[in-house]
Amino acid sequence: MPHILFMTGKLAEPALRRMLADLAPRVGFDYSVVVLPITVAALATTPWIAAHFTPGAGIERILLPGQCNGDLGVLRQAWGERTIEKGPDDLRDLPDYFGAADKSGAAYGKYDIEILAEINHAPRLTLAEIRTIARKAKADGADVIDLGCDPGAIWTGGSDVVKALRDEGIRVSLDSFNPHEAAFAAKAGAELVLSVNGANRAAACDWGCEVVAVPDTPAQCEGLADTIEFLQTHGVRFRIDPVLEPIAFGFAESLGRYLSTRKQYPEIEMMMGVGNLTELTDADSAGVNVLLLGFCQELGIRSVLTTEVINWASSSVRELDLARRLVHFACTEKLLPKRREPNLILLRDPKLRAHGEETLKELAASVRDRNFRLFAERGRLHVINAEMWLQGTDPFELFAEMLKRTEIEPAHAFYLGYELAKALTALTLGKNYVQDQALRWGFLTVPEMNAHSS
Repeated sequence: MPHILFMTGKLAEPALRRMLADLAPRVGFDYSVVVLPITVAALATTPWIAAHFTPGAGIERILLPGQCNGDLGVLRQAWGERTIEKGPDDLRDLPDYFGAADKSGAAYGKYDIEILAEINHAPRLTLAEIRTIARKAKADGADVIDLGCDPGAIWTGGSDVVKALRDEGIRVSLDSFNPHEAAFAAKAGAELVLSVNGANRAAACDWGCEVVAVPDTPAQCEGLADTIEFLQTHGVRFRIDPVLEPIAFGFAESLGRYLSTRKQYPEIEMMMGVGNLTELTDADSAGVNVLLLGFCQELGIRSVLTTEVINWASSSVRELDLARRLVHFACTEKLLPKRREPNLILLRDPKLRAHGEETLKELAASVRDRNFRLFAERGRLHVINAEMWLQGTDPFELFAEMLKRTEIEPAHAFYLGYELAKALTALTLGKNYVQDQALRWGFLTVPEMNAHSS
């Protein structure tokens, strides 16, 4: 059985020992704990550790606290070639660190749904603006950039834009019912035209690219079968989009159309424009996108069209890129899409962790300096240093009480105010708060690069 040496500071020692007593037998390792001569191990640097500790013979694997700063090469040079690594930033994540190796996760990350990211009102934008939007969408996970045209006048510059994007290796589609715009775009390298129905399908025979077949009247799906038959007869490549309708305007019936269309045409590629739901519903788009992609994955709809116009849907491409991996894994492995993609959980955290009353009590009794330790758990804010342990729900009241007991310099007051604001946000939304670390917002998280000491 492997033996692991865990290094910690004085304050975290009791909690670490309790954690390891339960974790080691479950995972299958022996362990020993070294308590460094420092209150908080995260303040230790690798040169400092090398100067204050030397492991004995036979210790092959050493785990440092995740927040410990410095190059591990310093320790390898001092201690010889051993396995030296940093664990998680929070010791409560040790079970995941050791036990999260789920064999079923080996296939995670694959997908088979294509994302088309539409640039709305493309004719109103400059080429530079379109390039900027297209490059970002591609970096976020879009496979095809869809140029959305305006009804009315023909976009004479569309072919130049298509060619410019294609020269950069960007795949392009055109969103227009105008046969002249479609012809120009296809000749310049557009691989797909959205959309054709009874009004313009004849012109599609000359474009030489794939098209999207839609109903003449979506509510009754009128004309779709005729358009499909026409395109098949004339050898035009196509995919079908029965058209997703917004809530209160036929949403449920439109889902039924996708089901019936798939049943009628089991082998033909299909597409769904998800923007009619994400853009037109007062709800953060991430959950809506996951739900719609789950529907698409089960039904074999292999392409989706999205927009990022309204603010609450402004990260839809990135959401869809993560969602398509999640639903592909779930459907392929026949597993629930749960505890698999934490980057899609934005508002709350996947799992709340608490130190608990006993640990905070031990911490309050052992702290010997005036530095403030801040915690947010079980509905309350906690402020701990050698002089006080305050608890409450109002950061203003807590700060007033802190000022009664000790003098706080302006710069430090600013720091404490910033941290207490984060802590209150965590309590309000159901998130984990760790002092000097950014709150977690899924794939939108921005790490704090210049955290100040408490």
